[in-house]
Amino acid sequence: MTAALQLYSMRDCADQIALLAQLPNLGITKVEGYGGVYGDPTAYRAAMDANGISMPSGHMGLSDIEADFEATMGIVDTLGITRVFAPYLEEEDRPTTTDGWADLGERLNAAGKKYAERGITFGWHNHDFEFVALADGSAPMDILLETAPDITWEADLAWIVRGGCDPIEYIQRYGHRLSAIHVKDIAASGTNLDEDGWSDLSAGTMDWAALLQACRTASNDLIYTLEHDKPSDPVGYASRSAAAFKTLWENTHG
Repeated sequence: MTAALQLYSMRDCADQIALLAQLPNLGITKVEGYGGVYGDPTAYRAAMDANGISMPSGHMGLSDIEADFEATMGIVDTLGITRVFAPYLEEEDRPTTTDGWADLGERLNAAGKKYAERGITFGWHNHDFEFVALADGSAPMDILLETAPDITWEADLAWIVRGGCDPIEYIQRYGHRLSAIHVKDIAASGTNLDEDGWSDLSAGTMDWAALLQACRTASNDLIYTLEHDKPSDPVGYASRSAAAFKTLWENTHG
């Protein structure tokens, strides 16, 4: 098992096409797309093919999906994506009530049905705000998964921790909904402040051996994707984290 790389981690690399030629030497042959690499999907796919790289998953904003679903499908088809995840809501767009989150869940479910008709898996990608309890004590993440029964989940386990919840509890509760895992690490408190408190994989505070064990127990059909939201050295980060994931994987058993 090799991990994919979320290309958002590499957004500060000046030439995104040239970057693809570097990735195999770092032990990376799978990537996860996001809006920054969708500008010319045909050219990007050609560069991926030339370097033996595939894109099994990609992020698509819900507003983009709702505004022009066929445009997103064009990108998905061109790049060979099979799993799409809606990744984020700006703060001003986030619901503040149980009903608001339920409405969002229904919108996500409708988008998921459109993708399913085209043979594409669709799900939600979390950050921390989905785990901050609402006034009635409920968690937005639970509401989303309950009101969107047909979607899957790309679980960003480090953001669950930052949201104040236990990722293993969520893996065990919703293992049947998982489609992908974001693999990232949280630096020790007060360190890596220039990187928003994130770190290379296995250089931080997350118990990834236990987390991978829980993931592998929950499902044998997950995409594992490396991510760092603000690496100071993107290429070095990717190289070190791909190697760390390989070691972690070899040392855990599903």
